[in-house]
Amino acid sequence: MAIIEPVKKDLRHPAKNKKYSAPLRLWHWLNLIIISGSLITVLINATITDDHSTAILIQSDLKDSGATINADQARSAAHSLSDSVWDIHIYFGYALAALFLFRLILEFFQLADQKFISIIKSKYHNFKTIKNNRIARHEFTVKTIYALFYLLLLVMVITGLFLAFEDAMAPFKAIRHSVKQVHGFCMYLVLAFIAVHLAGVFLAERKDGAGIVSDMINGGKE
Repeated sequence: MAIIEPVKKDLRHPAKNKKYSAPLRLWHWLNLIIISGSLITVLINATITDDHSTAILIQSDLKDSGATINADQARSAAHSLSDSVWDIHIYFGYALAALFLFRLILEFFQLADQKFISIIKSKYHNFKTIKNNRIARHEFTVKTIYALFYLLLLVMVITGLFLAFEDAMAPFKAIRHSVKQVHGFCMYLVLAFIAVHLAGVFLAERKDGAGIVSDMINGGKE
């Protein structure tokens, strides 16, 4: 038997009781935009503005137009172009940090049944109470993955800010390379989460979870 926990509801205005609050939905879609923009800048710098290939292209184009520069000058120009893209990446990082802080603050103002901590506690309680129940196990697994994603975002924000303010972090210069590696590895974990998340939403929409996307747009109904 499922455990039904008491939650706070706005009984005087039942239409206001949404599955997902407006601030949470705003955070979700802004997070999507910011993370996508950040990943795109990484992709651009790894392909289009790669220092080596861009330097060769610059030398070739200038040679065709009658101008000549040496390899060091071409690499310097290419590196400047790459730095410009990284500057945009840093701004996306600031936005991600601001959104993460917003999500932490939002947790304190959510309705009782919309607080993430309350939800994951409820799913864990159901999982432990209802033995061998596929739905309870699935719901707890999904929320656990979201919890790991929040932890991943925290690591991304901390390491990203460390790299963005590396001059102020001069006393910790020895660990800069390790921090950069952790930050880069987290990017792959974010990509993995996005793939799993999209696959999960697609499968849910085809089965008993239809309406997830629209719920995240209009809030859904309790």
